[in-house]
Amino acid sequence: MTSSEYISSGILELYVYGLLSESENQTIAQLALDNAEVNQEIIEIEKAIIDLSSSFSPVLSLRNFEAIQEKLALKHGKTVSIAPTSNTNKYWGWAAAAVLLLATGYEFMRLNQTQLEVATIQNEKIKLEESLVNSEIKYQQAEDKLTVILDKNNTVISLAGQAAAPQASARVFYNKNTQTVYVDASGLPEPPEGKVYQVWALKLNPLTPTSIGLLADFKGDGPKLFAVDKASGAEAFGITLEPAGGSKSPTLEQLYTLGKV
Repeated sequence: MTSSEYISSGILELYVYGLLSESENQTIAQLALDNAEVNQEIIEIEKAIIDLSSSFSPVLSLRNFEAIQEKLALKHGKTVSIAPTSNTNKYWGWAAAAVLLLATGYEFMRLNQTQLEVATIQNEKIKLEESLVNSEIKYQQAEDKLTVILDKNNTVISLAGQAAAPQASARVFYNKNTQTVYVDASGLPEPPEGKVYQVWALKLNPLTPTSIGLLADFKGDGPKLFAVDKASGAEAFGITLEPAGGSKSPTLEQLYTLGKV
């Protein structure tokens, strides 16, 4: 190779860094002795390294300076004089550091982007799983309601609105054999804050009300079909609006619906 080819190939930098084989080192060392241009390029590369080192330690002590010069002399078999270098080689080390910094920053940015994409996929998966669970719950609720409605053993009792809520309505599915009671409260308005609907099984003569449960968890879009306690020998059913927690006896002024079996 010509002098220019050696200089542009990058092999001289590897020589200065000590990354060549022993035979390659001997070849470059001999070339430096025979070729002033190559020798000068090696000196400038070494000077660039020293400049880079001094940028991290602004004051280069005489002992450090001599140590570097001695190390270079041992490598090349001669004392290396530190001569002024060109602007290109002076900032060669900084350019390499800048390239490394940019590459590291790019990889860091890609890593962050990948982590963000993974987090987004995981969030979408969680939402999909929640949606699936909600769909299964709604399906089961609808299936339970349909089973109750189609059960031929149930007596369907319509509860009409009363003075407290003329527009209200409800239905009771009453199985006299098993004494099970389901209440369809979809015709009732949502109870005010601090209030709850209470269901009563009634015997009419004399009038004897028995609480068979509260319609809790009334809010939401799901079907308003509630399973309450069993009722033995009920002759009518009524629903009143009571304070949260329910009452021992019905508040007749807040009787929303009533119906006879």
